[in-house]
Amino acid sequence: QVYFVESGGGLVQPGGSLRLSCATSGFIFSDSGMSWYRQAPGKERERLAAITTNGRQTEYTKSVEGRFIISRDNAKATAYLQMNSLKPEDTAKYYCNSGWDGATRDWGQGTQVTVSS
Repeated sequence: QVYFVESGGGLVQPGGSLRLSCATSGFIFSDSGMSWYRQAPGKERERLAAITTNGRQTEYTKSVEGRFIISRDNAKATAYLQMNSLKPEDTAKYYCNSGWDGATRDWGQGTQVTVSS
């Protein structure tokens, strides 16, 4: 079962922006909190942002707070991550998963984000 299909990654210059999408299937999206994660080479996967079922509450890790915005469209069963003011240290593969404070399903393939001049 493929639950998450992430897209929107790419190569961007420092200071640039990207918007990632997470299309979901196989579960009731509107009943699930959603989170975004990333994993850089040689590092553990880290949780970046989370959003509640109705989108009214969000939470961010300190390294992305003020630059990234998590959102969701329950009608489309899709979550988003708007990434602004990107830095080289944001280079990683980005993943989404259901749940507020921990992944609850198998991971998708992720989408690669590379920030470089």
